[in-house]
This record gives sequence, C-alpha cells and structure tokens, in this order.
Amino acid sequence: MNIVDLEILLPAFIAGLLVLATHVPLGMKVLARGIIFADITVAQIAGLGVVVAGLLRLTEYPLAVQVMAATSALLGAELLTIIERKLPEVQEACIGLLFVLAASGSILLMSHDTKAGEHIKDLLVGQILWVSKTQLIATAILTATLLALWSVVNKRFGSMGFYTLFALAVTASVQLVGVYLVFASLIVPALATHNLQRKRQRIIIAFAVGSSGYAGGLLLSVWLDLPSGAAIVWAMSLVGAAVLFRNRKRLAN
Repeated sequence: MNIVDLEILLPAFIAGLLVLATHVPLGMKVLARGIIFADITVAQIAGLGVVVAGLLRLTEYPLAVQVMAATSALLGAELLTIIERKLPEVQEACIGLLFVLAASGSILLMSHDTKAGEHIKDLLVGQILWVSKTQLIATAILTATLLALWSVVNKRFGSMGFYTLFALAVTASVQLVGVYLVFASLIVPALATHNLQRKRQRIIIAFAVGSSGYAGGLLLSVWLDLPSGAAIVWAMSLVGAAVLFRNRKRLAN
C-alpha cells in the first residue's frame, strides 16, 4: 500500500471540487432535458480541439490550447443547438454520432503519432494527479464566472445559451480530469438525486456524492496503485448507486 501524499492529492481533490461546482447544476439540467450524451459529446469535441492544438505544436502555449479547445466545444454547442431545433425526433442518435465522429477523428489525427495511445489515454481518463496550480487558478476564475452567469440568467437561457455555458464548462474540465470523469461528474450526482424534490437538498446531496467519489477514488488510486481517473469514476458511481437506492427505499416507506 502506497503512502498518501497530500501535496499531490489535495490539488487533485480541489480540481474535482471545481469541476463539480459547475457540473452538478449543469448535470441536473442535462438530465431534465433528456440529452444524456450531450455532455460526453461536447467533452470529446473539446478533446478533439486539444488534439488539433497538439498537431499545430501549440502545447507549449496553454492559452492557445485553451482557445482551440473552447472553439471546438463552442462549435459542438452550435451543432447540438441545430440538432435540437431541426432534428428533435432523432436528437439522441445524432448526438451519439457526433461523439463517434469526434472520437474517431482524434484517432485519425493521431494515427502517425508514436505516442498516440498515451495521448488518447490522457484525453479519456485525464491526469488529475498532476494538475498544476496555474490550472487550478484559471479554472477557479472560469468556474466563478460561469456560476455567476448561471445564477443571473439561468431561467432565461435558450438552447444556444445553455449549450454555450455548457461547452465552456466542459472545455476547462476535460483538460483537468478527462472525458470519462467529465461525464461521471455531470451524470452520477444528478442521477443519484433525481427523485429528490427539494432543490437545495438535492444540490447538497449531489455535491456530497461527487466529492465523496473524488476523495474515495483518489485514495484508492494511491493505496492500490490504480489509474486515478478510472478509480474516481467507479468510486463515484458506487456512492451514487448507494444514495439512489437509499432515497428510493426512504421514499417508498
């Protein structure tokens, strides 16, 4: 069993909390709108932007990478808006197809890269244990801005406004925690608490589910020498399942 190093785990846990700050309310909105695969699709499209930035040799310029990822995610948001308006009857199928195209596009673009496997793994499961202070500060500023926008104009958001906010949130988080954890952070807390009626109670419990998953997954990844991103996904899912069934049992009685 490895020794817990708080200098590594604490920044990673803070990164998880920052992701949850935007993804918990956004995930509830995604669940309510019935567009479950929109989150992982936008995350994958943002990841495609990161791949393109790498091919253009922009990795030494973090701001340029961020701009490229954000531009890709916003393009994805525009496509989702068009699909919702023009093809509502097959919306989920189109969103799924967009995900496959973005994922396979990333593989095609990296097909001649000798380290392609490593890059794809980083994109999917992230490198949360190696998050930097600069990343945390930039993400914290963006998170505060997005939450302020959400609180002010949430009820007046149209489809494009929602998808734009969603795309910007996902752009930052996918580079911190990877595509899989973005999906888990959006869906698991929202799903675990979907049968709770009181909004404030639901937000608190959903955030507790997410933060417990990050804490438990990070500890397991250190103790058992497991990939941190995958361990967090499983830990959060197990906590979410326990909360969901507990709520169902309590409401049935």
